[in-house]
Amino acid sequence: MHKGMNTLSLAIGGLLIALLAPSAQARDTVHMLSVESAMNTPDAKQKLDPSIKFIFADAPHGKVLEEHGNFVTNKKTNAFGKSDQAACNWVMLSALLSLQDRVRTEGGNAVINIESYYKQQPNVSRTEFECHAGAIMAGVALRGDVVTLAE
Repeated sequence: MHKGMNTLSLAIGGLLIALLAPSAQARDTVHMLSVESAMNTPDAKQKLDPSIKFIFADAPHGKVLEEHGNFVTNKKTNAFGKSDQAACNWVMLSALLSLQDRVRTEGGNAVINIESYYKQQPNVSRTEFECHAGAIMAGVALRGDVVTLAE
């Protein structure tokens, strides 16, 4: 009888894990969050180079002197124990830093036409970025044109 109780307990425990685990892992909350807020966090102010311009969607910008190419960045971050907002702002910074590195590599001074590009689906906004947050991970994908703008 003792062995039967252990087997039954294991079976019930396994069933509960099987039923509960998908809901914990499957959360994929889509947030549209403020670009300005994400770029004004203390970390962003410290790490983003003020000489590089990040211009979203069709926002006005100076004359393009040279085009260096269209680039995509797809970043994920650990969201465990963080609010969705905090995780999304952190992963947005990571995506912007990736674009910043690309600007430096290509010899430009700006990224224009930036759009959210999660799962290769464009989401164009001057003021908001798309972030997907789950129980464990948060992700942001951006696409934009690296250029040299007239000063």
